[in-house]
Amino acid sequence: MEVKLNSLAEELIQKLEKKTATIGVVGLGYVGLPLAVEKAKAGYNVIGFDVQEEKVNKVNNGENYIGDVIPADLEELVQSGKLKATSDYSFIKEVDALAICVPTPLDIYKQPNMKYVESSAKAIAENFTKGTLVVLESTTYPGTTEELIKPILEEAGLTCGKDFFLAYSPERVDPGNKDFNTKNTPKVVGGMTSACTKVAATMYRSVLEGDVHEVSSPAVAEMEKLLENTFRNINIALANEMAILCNKMGIDVWEVIDAAATKPYGFMPFYPGPGLGGHCIPIDPWYLTWKAREYNYHTKLIETAGEINDSMPDFVVQRCMEILNEQGKALKGAKILVLGVAYKKDIDDYRESPVLPILNKLTEFGADWIAVDPHVKEFRLDNSFYATKELTEQLLENADLTVIATNHSGFNYEMISEYAKAIFDTRNTTISNKGYNKL
Repeated sequence: MEVKLNSLAEELIQKLEKKTATIGVVGLGYVGLPLAVEKAKAGYNVIGFDVQEEKVNKVNNGENYIGDVIPADLEELVQSGKLKATSDYSFIKEVDALAICVPTPLDIYKQPNMKYVESSAKAIAENFTKGTLVVLESTTYPGTTEELIKPILEEAGLTCGKDFFLAYSPERVDPGNKDFNTKNTPKVVGGMTSACTKVAATMYRSVLEGDVHEVSSPAVAEMEKLLENTFRNINIALANEMAILCNKMGIDVWEVIDAAATKPYGFMPFYPGPGLGGHCIPIDPWYLTWKAREYNYHTKLIETAGEINDSMPDFVVQRCMEILNEQGKALKGAKILVLGVAYKKDIDDYRESPVLPILNKLTEFGADWIAVDPHVKEFRLDNSFYATKELTEQLLENADLTVIATNHSGFNYEMISEYAKAIFDTRNTTISNKGYNKL
């Protein structure tokens, strides 16, 4: 169906196609910085906005701090003038299109905390001009773009779909993924009007190699992102529950999953672990449960899956107790070597890492723990910062129990197997010694 465009939309589309538009990215974190880099590499002049001066200064100095960004790319783009960063939101006046990539955390009651999105929208409303495209990329509940962003932007006296263009396009960043990144992952776009969708899709098609899939509304795009991660959350919860049951029955859950995966249809393997981490899978389903209450609906399956996954750190600590007990030792006073702080292998991101509640529990039970992570040099636990150690033979020999919490490729598993007194492997790294235990 042909989309009817006004002169502002046609002008912006021409600028986007000719790469003469200036693109803004609000939030220079794990999502925003890679997106800003890709847009600059595509030929646009890009301005990154962030309230943290440290990030702004690093970008302007060409210093990379995100694993999925190639440092040489960032340095070259900054030196050539294609990418710059600022904490001065008045420069929004200079941009033709904006992507909002700010955090959307949960509060202590597992309800969405929208303060970063709201403050970003207000900063944009105070500074943007006619003909600007605004795209929200932060993961959120269905209705955010229409119910929260649109009214704030229209307070500037402009009309959505006529004077400015508004859409939602969920980020699909998977830190550490060697095959799919910002550039080649398909994009979903839903605009407030058909013209909004077309303008936003034009921008992404000019930047990305992956397909751009257009949907009928921002709410559809918001909901599909939650479906993606809720699907994973529920299936991981099933794998975790199977792991607990198999442990009780003396069955190797990893062998069970491998056997089930030989079926060429109707089964997709998901694997257990010490719990969920990152800012997507353990967080996103709770947006949906919160929004469902507005419609007097209780999302029983989603909440049960969340409870199972949230309980895995407790199960890990319980297993540590049992393994030590078999050696005639108590957890209190035991020396525990924890390998990995990041929430997944080969990255430095420890947001929502299940290792953190494991360490908290070990502390509560009086264990003496040391953390090792080649990617995370320092981490925050509650209100304190801890430095990680370098893995050595002596650390392994001195520990009563070595827990493999994150299966980083950089760990020397042969050395671990040889020198560790006892091993509790939560990631099935397939090493073994006389004291080897799997999740």
